[in-house]
Amino acid sequence: MKRALFGMLLAMAAATAAADERQSCEAASGAWRSGVVLQGPRFAHGQFRQGIELSHTHLKLRADQDGQVYDVAIDNVFASGYRPGQPVVPAPIDGIREGDHLSLCGQLYDRGIGIHFVHTNCGQSPAPNHPDGWLRVVDRSGQSGDNLESSTNYCPLFSHGRRRR
Repeated sequence: MKRALFGMLLAMAAATAAADERQSCEAASGAWRSGVVLQGPRFAHGQFRQGIELSHTHLKLRADQDGQVYDVAIDNVFASGYRPGQPVVPAPIDGIREGDHLSLCGQLYDRGIGIHFVHTNCGQSPAPNHPDGWLRVVDRSGQSGDNLESSTNYCPLFSHGRRRR
């Protein structure tokens, strides 16, 4: 009985946390997805801007909302462990593993089967094409951790903090 009650309370807390995440993302002009990592993370080279490679990390996520598999494109320069010239998945996103549960706020792309811009927008006013996004690991109780894509070290690379797509 106690175990069933505890499970029910945990499920209610997780549902409340998910609703809060969704609302926070909408307020940040983003599209919210949560789900389980199926594959990744893997490094992908990118273009250079002012001598800095704008590399990405990709992973596959099965969304809780619709069961769809999303390609998640993560900009490495917004991870605290990003080091120019090192073709590796930077910390802390290198700690993401298959089976982890994530909360993502960003911009949908490729007819809605991908999500990117899952990072800070460098303090600018959020807009649908430049949300103030995030990438968070969700623990077993449904609580989201810190944004793994919140570093502002490389914001000066983007005009007025905005990325051009």
